[in-house]
Amino acid sequence: MAVDPARVERLTRELLEAIGEDPERPGLRQTPARMAELYAEFFAGVGEDAAAPLARTISVARGPAPETLPSGAVLLRDIRFRSVCEHHLLPFAGHAHIAYLPGEQVVGLGALVRVVEILAARPQVQERLGEQIADTIAENLDTRGVLVVLDASHGCVTMRGGRQSEASTLTIAARGEYSEPVARQEIIALIGGTSTAGFEGGR
Repeated sequence: MAVDPARVERLTRELLEAIGEDPERPGLRQTPARMAELYAEFFAGVGEDAAAPLARTISVARGPAPETLPSGAVLLRDIRFRSVCEHHLLPFAGHAHIAYLPGEQVVGLGALVRVVEILAARPQVQERLGEQIADTIAENLDTRGVLVVLDASHGCVTMRGGRQSEASTLTIAARGEYSEPVARQEIIALIGGTSTAGFEGGR
């Protein structure tokens, strides 16, 4: 386990004292232990291999039409995710949408979900998270193109500073054929409700 629960508990007590609180008062007495449990969950992806879920692939060449490769994308929409912004250690959460153009191998859809979960369970920024998801899929699957769109609400925007409670952030990461804006227009449209206007210059 990457997280050291005893150390988290000790540091949480110090933090409570640093803000002028008494960690021994009834309402806070269990807080250090709760924080240790919370951090163990939120940062479970630290040190975990995000490519491991992609190791088991399925050959489409063994299907009823072995000479036919998939002609279109595999699109998995609305993957719920949550992460912690590394700038303020505040949460951000939203949906990930993943599309890839298979070669001769496809992967179980649950494996794509696990890639998102592992990479999100680390101190992150949304832009890098999307790029890491795209790289992991592109580098470990037989793909002709990968597209990752993240739509998330950030605690550092909604709860501090300008406190824009309705604001959300959209990012895109593209690899292979989807690096061309025209090639990804159909996928962006299929995601539904996401404007393509801000994506045409995406990476």
